[in-house]
Amino acid sequence: MTAVLFDFSGTLFRVESTDSWLRGVLAEAGVPFTEPELTAAARALEAAGALPGGGDPVRVPAELADNWLIRDRSAALHRAAYTGLSRQVALPDPALHDALYDRHMTPAAWTPYPDAVEVLGTLRERGIPVGVVSNIGWDLRPVFREHGLDRYVDVYVLSYEHGIQKPDPRLFATACEALGADPRRTLMVGDDRRADGGATALGCGVHFVDHLPVTERPDGLRPVLDLVS
Repeated sequence: MTAVLFDFSGTLFRVESTDSWLRGVLAEAGVPFTEPELTAAARALEAAGALPGGGDPVRVPAELADNWLIRDRSAALHRAAYTGLSRQVALPDPALHDALYDRHMTPAAWTPYPDAVEVLGTLRERGIPVGVVSNIGWDLRPVFREHGLDRYVDVYVLSYEHGIQKPDPRLFATACEALGADPRRTLMVGDDRRADGGATALGCGVHFVDHLPVTERPDGLRPVLDLVS
């Protein structure tokens, strides 16, 4: 393999916990919440799948079902889908739902996996070009810059900027073309077998990692270094 594509959420970075997400927004808004209230709301938001990059919804409401399937094709669809899920949970101020969505787009909400810098840095030292291919509804570049990983990424291909989402092979093809890479000698690294596995339609190799909390996956990316030349 002579080029590597990485997914973002659950692969290179992990979003904060639902509890931390909610606490941060409540503190910023100055909304008082007792601990039992906060715990109950956090669990309800988690079950609703309202935190992008967190877990999947237990159930997608019928009125959101169509939008949910194409949520990563535009910024508007992405926001509507996740704030729609959030609004299934009663909060003391309706404005908090948009505030929650806005928080998840901040660099502070994301932490790179422990071996991300090592792996990306080694690929750069070896002269292996790197692209990030993500199903997402907002610009993740500031997250990479804030955490010092932007210097290792040559190309970002984000679904909402192209109006298509993984597993559509066109998104991977766009990344390979931008890198000047032969898809048959390109490795896609991700945590979603369906979405990231779409790269195989182009002949790309694939390597899957587990979507785990940062503390539970210290070296899941290191095998990538053994798969590239």
